[in-house]
Amino acid sequence: MGPGFSRIFLLLSMLTAVSPRPDNIRIVGLFDSADTESERHMRHATDKLNNNKTILPRMRLSAHIVRIQPNDNFHIAKKVCGQIDVGTLAIVGPYVPSKLPVVQSTSTTLNVPHLSTAPATNKQRMRGDYSLYLYPPDSALSRAYRDIITSRGWKSFTIIYDDPRSLPRLQHLIMMGNEGDIKITLSVLERGLQYRNLLKDVSKKGETNVVLDVPASHLSEILTMAQSFGMMTEYHNYFITSLDLHTVDLQDFQHGRANISGFRLVQPSKTSGIFIPREWLLGDIYYGRLNKRLPPVKTQVALLYDSISLISRALQKMNESIRFGVRSCSKIQPWPQGRTVLNYLKTMTYEGMSGFIKFDSKGFRSSFTLDVLELKRNGLSKVGIWNSVNGLHFTWNYSVAYAEVIQSLKNRTLKVTTILNPPYMMIKKPEDQTKGSSELYEGFCVDLLKEMSRILGFRYELRLVRDGSYGSRNTRGEWNGMVRELMDREADLAIADFTITYEREQVVDFTMPFMNLGISILFRRPLRKIPKLFWFLRPLSLEVWMYVAAAYMSVSLLLYGVSRFSPYEWGPPHPCEGITVHACRNCFSIQNSLWFTVGSLMRQSSELTPRAASTRVVAATWWFFTLIMISSYTANLAAFLTVERMKSPIENADDLAKQTEISYGCVESGSTKAFFQISEIPVYKKMWKYMESARPSVFTKSNSEGKQRVLQGGYAFLMESTSIEYEVQRNCELVQIGGLLDTKGYGIATPQDVNLLFILRIECWQHQRWKDEVVTSSPYTTPFSSVILRLQEDGVLHELKERWWTPEGETCPPEEKKVGKITSELSFVNVGGIFLVLLAGTGSACVLVVIEFITKSRHRRKRRRR
Repeated sequence: MGPGFSRIFLLLSMLTAVSPRPDNIRIVGLFDSADTESERHMRHATDKLNNNKTILPRMRLSAHIVRIQPNDNFHIAKKVCGQIDVGTLAIVGPYVPSKLPVVQSTSTTLNVPHLSTAPATNKQRMRGDYSLYLYPPDSALSRAYRDIITSRGWKSFTIIYDDPRSLPRLQHLIMMGNEGDIKITLSVLERGLQYRNLLKDVSKKGETNVVLDVPASHLSEILTMAQSFGMMTEYHNYFITSLDLHTVDLQDFQHGRANISGFRLVQPSKTSGIFIPREWLLGDIYYGRLNKRLPPVKTQVALLYDSISLISRALQKMNESIRFGVRSCSKIQPWPQGRTVLNYLKTMTYEGMSGFIKFDSKGFRSSFTLDVLELKRNGLSKVGIWNSVNGLHFTWNYSVAYAEVIQSLKNRTLKVTTILNPPYMMIKKPEDQTKGSSELYEGFCVDLLKEMSRILGFRYELRLVRDGSYGSRNTRGEWNGMVRELMDREADLAIADFTITYEREQVVDFTMPFMNLGISILFRRPLRKIPKLFWFLRPLSLEVWMYVAAAYMSVSLLLYGVSRFSPYEWGPPHPCEGITVHACRNCFSIQNSLWFTVGSLMRQSSELTPRAASTRVVAATWWFFTLIMISSYTANLAAFLTVERMKSPIENADDLAKQTEISYGCVESGSTKAFFQISEIPVYKKMWKYMESARPSVFTKSNSEGKQRVLQGGYAFLMESTSIEYEVQRNCELVQIGGLLDTKGYGIATPQDVNLLFILRIECWQHQRWKDEVVTSSPYTTPFSSVILRLQEDGVLHELKERWWTPEGETCPPEEKKVGKITSELSFVNVGGIFLVLLAGTGSACVLVVIEFITKSRHRRKRRRR
């Protein structure tokens, strides 16, 4: 061969090397050796696109499968190089994240586009300049996890993961522990016996919120083991980070009460277009691998379809102008047109099976949407969406959610904790008891619970709280009583005279109040004072009596002087007197003046009458004075003798705080103590300082103990007004002092985070303030509050109160129930002084008549002797 022929052969070879292949575009798929399903789907995807002549009319895609072995990076690189040398357009896969670095390095070196469908870390993503990542980035998924956990208001949770390489995807969850008072626990999950040990440890710690970052293939086994430890109650919440939650068979858990939720990248409306060859479907049904229903599409499969579709649409946009130049893996000779193909792929936007696909300048998926799934009674349901741009948004219908809550209560047995305190909760008499724990008790709360059970259709078991306390927090921040049992999920409800407070509302949920009340003072009714003998003098003070006596003497002397001075008071004696001496006589002697004045004071007539104008003025003035004084005395005397004033040493909280003789206190673990403890009102702060420092302690274990101390005397008990009303109705020695110190209500408490239906509050999500108030509320709160409102409107609550507060028989006379003035009939002790005055007056008259007789007798003897 000559030189000319050699040049022609070289030219032909070069032309052949750069000639297009419009009929066969090689796409290499890297799969695990055991992943035959992905191989099948890749072939099907290429066949489906080849049949669509509107996309690539003059080209055909050729799928070439490369099976890789684990822990064999050398052979992986060799196989990839071999495929690139023969003219591969793009590489898809592998789905195993550990194999990505080898493929990324090779594709970057030879300028061959690489479409990754595996969840890769940020470091792995930065290694490949020619890689496009269809799987959502870790940073975006981490934000999605944080948003969903924040929306649920978890105060503590445990993260269980099985691969340390997934921690970057959980970084926002881990950082939540530094942002507030959220407690986070990290636990590594190992297969086998470690499943049991780890879940057992989580159960012992009382953790109810769990984040599971494990492969979807392990979820069923883990949840089944959690169920064996009693960790699938309505108080337990599981958030699954795997995007393949929709592929897991959760039929064994969908009728349970635990909340299981997660995300889904695959769009069901798009996957319906996947056509599975008839022989595949018939073969799977024949061999029992499929139950006449197509299985859900996995995320890997959806991303695989989207990768092939993305390549075909990029070729369509390039107008099939692809050229394959000379490239060699061994000589490290890159593909010149690879950058052009990569740029076309990066600028593509496509609505695929995994949603909207768009890449940023670095090849990361920049815009995507996740469906929020939650396990319901009919399976997984979409309750919201999370978008990488707009964040979390819920779409569930409130009425549907509420109906599911009501349905979940039907024929369910709730554990109810309570505390004994008449008339809210009392033990029946032995002769009235019947079988069943609910029949051992009676009272207002029992009847209320029966009405609610009748309307909502649930059953209940009543039991008393172990420590006999309502619930308060100590200095270490630990709760006791009914609050503690609700927090520990030992009870589903707490019903009693349970006061709704802000502090309790932070750890448990309350329904709307079924009774409104306030704090008041229970005190012993003051004892009646025995009337003194001269109580009839009390209408006027001693000072007034002295002034009256002085006025009497002054007016008597004035009348005597005026009558002696006035000539009109002098006149002849009366003919009947038998005086013949012609002389003038004045009737107003000292004795007569005193008699006239006292007669007028006693409202009696007298034979003495003033004649002169001056004496008449004195008499008229004295009469007017006596008219007013006698009227005032009579009115006040009637009040003092017929109405007994029982004055209490204290009238209100101010009087109680100012004195030191009467001690006062309240229940040591209740809302009343908390009210005084946190109050900023000076009077109440002063009362709290006294109660806190008093020795012996002024706090009691219960209201009954406080009532007994009140009856013993010298003690005032601060308690709820409704309870005081009940006690006063049944004990005449007790009385309520003053008005209400505050206003509050009794409610039914439920545990927080009872996620029978987390979506019940989703419509509040767009209002940030309301969201913060609602996210931790129990779904029981709404139906129970609705029933309470219904019973209130129907008058049932009023009837129940009348039934339990009004005693069957009158234990106290009607007048004894009134506070303040008590009217009663007069006894001898009330008027004994008047009889004593009468006795003294008659005795004095007898003595005077004897003296007058003796004096007159002596005077007559002397006259006879003369």
